[in-house]
Amino acid sequence: MRITVTVDGTKYSDEVEPRTLLVHHLRERLGKVGTVVGCDTSNCGACTVHLDGHSVKSCSVLAVQADGCEITTIEGLARDGKLHPVQQAFHDNHALQCGFCTPGMIMQSIDLLADNPDPDEKAVREGLEGNLCRCTGYQNIVRAVRDAAHHMRPGAGPEAERMSSQESASHVGIGGE
Repeated sequence: MRITVTVDGTKYSDEVEPRTLLVHHLRERLGKVGTVVGCDTSNCGACTVHLDGHSVKSCSVLAVQADGCEITTIEGLARDGKLHPVQQAFHDNHALQCGFCTPGMIMQSIDLLADNPDPDEKAVREGLEGNLCRCTGYQNIVRAVRDAAHHMRPGAGPEAERMSSQESASHVGIGGE
């Protein structure tokens, strides 16, 4: 079956077997290896991508179901050599150890922040409930998501830009006054 998808801004048209999972198509056919195969059962969330702007576990979606859709992977978040604000916040807050869950956590966090631009700790934990991390204890992940929320404009999306420290300081009334 022939499908056409736009992945990270590039249009692809490929023949796929009807049973091919989206995660396998992204990794094996398109080379998007940042989308991690974790469990193949949708339990861990490591394979989370955005499908038409919403997070999905790509191991639970057939590639043929994505026909005509726009997909954003972890590789498609950075713009002009700058990390997406959530990627930057994960880096700044040391929100990873082994890094295996990180792509899925970041993709889910962006979707969470699009729905709730200022989540409290409980909302972050609930919003990331379907994504598992086996090493961090989640403290720094939660801290990173809340940090990203404070550096992003409401309605976070892949194209959102991190505000400079100076802009941020002027918005909260601090910065050398």
